[in-house]
Amino acid sequence: MSKAKSDQLFNLIQSLSKGEKRFFKLYAARLNTRSDKKFVILFDAIERQKVYDENKIIAKEKSLNPTQFSNLKAHLYYQLLKSTKLCNSSDLENIKITELLDYARILYNKCLYKECVKMIDKAKAMAMENDRSVLLLEILELEKLVLPKTLESGNEQRVNFLINTTNHVAASIKNINIFSNLSLKLNSYYVQTGFSRSKKDLEKVSAFFNASLPKYKEKDLSFQEKLYLYNSFVGYYFFIQDFSKGYVYANKWVDLFEQQPEMKRHKLEMYIKSLNSLLAVQNKLYKYKEFAETQKQLIAIKRDKTLVLTENINLNLFKAIYVHEMNRHFMLGEFKSGIRIVGALENELNKFIPKLDKHSVLLIYYKIACLYIGSGNYKMGIKWLNKIYNEKEIDLREDIYSFARILLLVCHFELGNDYLVESNIRSTYRYFRKKGELSQYQKYILNFLRYLFIDPSELHLKKQFNTLKKQMLSLESSKYERRAFMYFDIITWLESKIENRSIQEIVKEKARKKID
Repeated sequence: MSKAKSDQLFNLIQSLSKGEKRFFKLYAARLNTRSDKKFVILFDAIERQKVYDENKIIAKEKSLNPTQFSNLKAHLYYQLLKSTKLCNSSDLENIKITELLDYARILYNKCLYKECVKMIDKAKAMAMENDRSVLLLEILELEKLVLPKTLESGNEQRVNFLINTTNHVAASIKNINIFSNLSLKLNSYYVQTGFSRSKKDLEKVSAFFNASLPKYKEKDLSFQEKLYLYNSFVGYYFFIQDFSKGYVYANKWVDLFEQQPEMKRHKLEMYIKSLNSLLAVQNKLYKYKEFAETQKQLIAIKRDKTLVLTENINLNLFKAIYVHEMNRHFMLGEFKSGIRIVGALENELNKFIPKLDKHSVLLIYYKIACLYIGSGNYKMGIKWLNKIYNEKEIDLREDIYSFARILLLVCHFELGNDYLVESNIRSTYRYFRKKGELSQYQKYILNFLRYLFIDPSELHLKKQFNTLKKQMLSLESSKYERRAFMYFDIITWLESKIENRSIQEIVKEKARKKID
């Protein structure tokens, strides 16, 4: 078993809950063979470790043969997956439906056709109730095999119903596939570049989106079809920065769950995603009162005892709650209290960071850096910006890497690190030219910082700040340049320098007007 697979085994064991570990011991005890006792010894040895060390285990556990160690690890890994599946079978609908389908196949192979039909009906009812279209199609295919073997009165009626249902489910799956693929592709664009940067970006994505959408009547779509349709529309409007239309579809997405609240349990990850999307557009549109209510709905998931919170769900919840709590402080201009939240949750953040995708990690680091900069703590801002540079996935979120460079220049300027500002200007210029994306916004800032050192007098500085402010105000209404202001509110920073006031004070003032 390779090092990567050893890490997978260690990570799996560390992810198990106390109940799952206890169930595994009971499951292993029932197997009761000599080799099974060995994999329990290995399980205990790995479970005790905080960092995986194979050599220590082999040296301590003399009953474990080093030549058989690789096979033993592989055996333990799959036994753990089996026992965890059994442990959670009462909670996960997919597992229960699959189990009923497996029983139906066994009965079919034993020529117990009537019993098979009864099991199919149970599986079918559960799949329909939980809107599991793919599993439902599998069940219907088995029903087609067994139906000719159970001829009785009303058979033709059942056959016609089966054919109609299969056609409807197949059409629904086709739409779900198109909508989900569309959403995935849009997410891929966004994760790579951020918001649309140019007319070329906009035309490319719009052409792709409109060409990919099939003909449909919204009122005729199933719950799951609507789920993925609204998801793709939110992604599209978010990418092209049309937040008003994104807001309409995000509301539709959340309303789906309000109209069918039982689906929250069956599609919990998508429910969290819908609330996350609605919070994102409410934040962009400064709908603070609505944002606060949606935030309560998100936090309430943690306290809802009817919902099964897996490790994956907890990770999604933590990310959404953490990011939107920071967004709330940004909206209100409460940077200093936002920093206290970061400090209070830093241990929890460090626990979840290794499990988060690189895109989410970059986003969190950038938001934390902005909180520190907004509060005037530029040293800590640099610390969190440097964390972005330490991530190797440069092909992700080029926009965040680009604006992190701009913010780093601002931080060094504020700290009086003149030499670092000058050297970073040169490297930042090279970086933007290499990426081929030097926007007017970036040109203005780099030229401003370059000419700032010609004359260090206060009069010259004020003049430069005012000149840059006028240039930036001219870009605010530009369809493609305005995206830059979502990453760094340069105008507020300039006003703080011109008026000799804190960034927090000015943002709070603006926030009150926007929210009112």
